[in-house]
Amino acid sequence: MQQINFAIIGCGGITLQNHLPGLAMCPATKVVALCDTNPATLERARQQTGVTITSTDYEDIVKRDDVHAVIIATPNFTHPPIALAAIAHGKHVLCEKPLALHARDARAMAAAADQAGLRHMTAFTYRFVPAMRYLRHLVGRGDLGQPYHYRSCRLQDWGTRNLGWRQQKKLAGTGELGDMLSHRIDFAHVLIGPMKRLVANTRNLTPVRGGAPNDTDDWVAVLSEFACGASGVLESSKLASGRNESWRSLDYVEINGSAGSFVFITGQWNQLQYGKLGGPGLETIPVPREFWTWPGSPRDPDAGDPLVTFRYDQAWEFVDAIRRGRPCDNSFHDGARTQAVMDAAVRSAETKQWVELEP
Repeated sequence: MQQINFAIIGCGGITLQNHLPGLAMCPATKVVALCDTNPATLERARQQTGVTITSTDYEDIVKRDDVHAVIIATPNFTHPPIALAAIAHGKHVLCEKPLALHARDARAMAAAADQAGLRHMTAFTYRFVPAMRYLRHLVGRGDLGQPYHYRSCRLQDWGTRNLGWRQQKKLAGTGELGDMLSHRIDFAHVLIGPMKRLVANTRNLTPVRGGAPNDTDDWVAVLSEFACGASGVLESSKLASGRNESWRSLDYVEINGSAGSFVFITGQWNQLQYGKLGGPGLETIPVPREFWTWPGSPRDPDAGDPLVTFRYDQAWEFVDAIRRGRPCDNSFHDGARTQAVMDAAVRSAETKQWVELEP
């Protein structure tokens, strides 16, 4: 098995928490280079990993012959130039979401990677929650019937702390829309299909965060119609006081169809709620053990906190796609499709009108 050498571009929290542990469980993979524009962040990652090749300039990294693939975990506005440079040098790319500030740039990233014959992946990490995997399987099998409604609600308590570059529109593009609702838009695409049109609203309730200006959205809501005829209601907030954060806060998805209804809650990683048409109500159903890990993943589902370790399967999917020369489950095309919905939501919130999405 030929070794796949990785470079990590952006060495902040998401890299240390998700990407490095995920790669560490994949056989015949090695992180050989690190890059971050912040020298202190770069040095901390160097000390933690022992990787000796480091740079504050991504161009130095992506042109290296000993690098086969890169993971991009940098501020959103930098994703397209870094990805395109890596692709131009023949590197497979896994990029954090959102892929870009605009759908046209995300589509350009996907087109360039396709043309170069490279693997490309959007980091929609929550696809790897076992309960979401099982729900996707059940819907694909037809257990939902004709889709009627999709709704998601993501509520966290982030208070008014400083979020760094994430509270600057020129660097992040959006706030809660890109941070959290992007995942739930991806859920909708996976479970229901593409959206046809939408109307949205956003609110900035904290113009100052941690003593610094904030011009991004703290709250967003979307009302949508899907191409299949189903309705959608999506809401996400950073300011749901008392709701806590991450998997300790509400991350709820419900879908209703002609044959029944399902409820997915991220924190309940190994179970779903299900109710049949005309039945007495929702009941809890377990997620079969075969869905506890991604197909082929070497991860032990009984080791560690399952609400953390499911994220490591993302690295396995990327590595396995590279080895087999197949498309990644969540490619740049998926990221671009979600970005198009986000762009439409921004336009709708600005114009206070419904916005049609391209087929």
